[in-house]
Amino acid sequence: MEKKVLLLGTLDTKGQEFKYVKEIVESTGLKTLVINTGVKGEPYFAPDVSSAAVARAGGTELAELIAKDDRGMAMDAMTKGAAKIVSELYAQGQVAGIISLGGSAGTTIGAAAMQSLPVGVPKVMVSTMASGDTRPYVGVKDLTMMYSVVDVSGLNSLSRRILANAAFAIAGMAKGEAPPAGREKTLLGATMFGVTTPCVTKAREYLEAKGYEVLVFHATGTGGRAMEELVDSGFIKGVLDITTTEWADELVGGVLSAGPHRLEAAGRKGIPQVVSVGALDMVNFGPRDTVPEKFKGRQFYQHNPTVTLMRTTKDECAKLGEIIAQKLNAATGPTAVFLPLKGVSLIDVEGKPFYGPEEDAALFAKLREHLDRKKIEVVEMDTDINDERFALAMAEKLVDMLENN
Repeated sequence: MEKKVLLLGTLDTKGQEFKYVKEIVESTGLKTLVINTGVKGEPYFAPDVSSAAVARAGGTELAELIAKDDRGMAMDAMTKGAAKIVSELYAQGQVAGIISLGGSAGTTIGAAAMQSLPVGVPKVMVSTMASGDTRPYVGVKDLTMMYSVVDVSGLNSLSRRILANAAFAIAGMAKGEAPPAGREKTLLGATMFGVTTPCVTKAREYLEAKGYEVLVFHATGTGGRAMEELVDSGFIKGVLDITTTEWADELVGGVLSAGPHRLEAAGRKGIPQVVSVGALDMVNFGPRDTVPEKFKGRQFYQHNPTVTLMRTTKDECAKLGEIIAQKLNAATGPTAVFLPLKGVSLIDVEGKPFYGPEEDAALFAKLREHLDRKKIEVVEMDTDINDERFALAMAEKLVDMLENN
C-alpha cells in the first residue's frame, strides 16, 4: 500500500488553507490523505476521512456533538478520534508523514494525533501556539512546530509563504531517507545532569568502545519521559539510569518532574538496567523569585540566573529511597543498583554546597531496607558518583547483563 502524507484539521474553518497545502504537497509527487476534524460547518472540500468518522472513533456521533454544542466535549471526542485513526493508518502502513494547521484547539487535536505516531515519522504542526510553551503539544515526540505568525485564517501574501514552507517541509521529510548508519548497533539509554556529566561521559565512552550506541537523555523531566517512551517502544535494549533526580522533583514539587511512572519502563519490558542515585541531592526551580514561599528557609544553590537548586532533606531522601526501591522491585529483568557512598553529585562532595552525608545516608539506608535483594544486586562503592571507578563499574555491569541475559 502506497504511503501518503496525512493532512489533519478543521476543513470547515481552515479548508482553504488545507487545500492550498494539499496542492503543494501533491505537486511534489506525493499522495495525500485528508482527515476532517471540523464539527459544525460543511468542509471546504471533500476529505478522505469525514468528521463523522473521527467523532465515531472518539466514542460518539457527530450529530450528538452538534446537538449538545459543548466545545469541551467536542474537543475531547475529536482529539481521541483523530489519534485513533492516525494510529490505525500507521499500523496499515499508510503514513509517510503528517501535517496540521491550527490555533489552540486545532493544535491540541493535531498534536495528539502526531503523538500517537512513533519517533521518526515526519510531523509538522503549523500553529499560533508555537512561540509559547510547546511542551503540552510536543511531549516526548519529534514534532516540528512552525509559528504561523498570523492567525490561520484565510490566505494572504504572508500566510501563503509560511504555509508553502510548511508544505515543502513535510514533503521533504516524507521523501527523504536518512543516510545509512552502517552496522546496526544495540541502543542503550543513559540519564545525565550537569552534576553527573563526568560519570555518564566515562560510562558512555566505555560502552561505545564495546560496540554499543548510547542515547544520553538530559534528566529534565521530558528527558526521562522520552527515555521511558523509547524503552516501551522497543528501541532501547538496556538502561544506564545514573541520574534519577527527576524523582526528587516529583516528590517535593520541583519543575523537572518526569511524572509518577519514571523508573517503570525498563522493569516492565524486562531489559537490563543499572540504576544509581545521581543528583537526588537536589530539587529544581527557576529563578530564585519563583521558588514557592513554603520552601523559605531551605538550603539553596544558584546554579545560574534561571536555575535554582534546593537541597533535599533527610526525610525527603528517605522517602526517595523507598520510592525507587518500590519501582525497581517490580522489574521483570536483570537489575542492579549502585550506591556512591561519598556523594551523589558534583556539589554533594566534601567542601561543596550540597555536601550532606546524613541526607545521603538516609537515602542509602532506605534503599538497603526496601530493595528485594533476592533479585536486585546492590553494589556500594566508597567513592562519589563522578569517580571514574564508579562509572566504569556501572558500565561493566550493564555489559555483563546484556551479554549474559
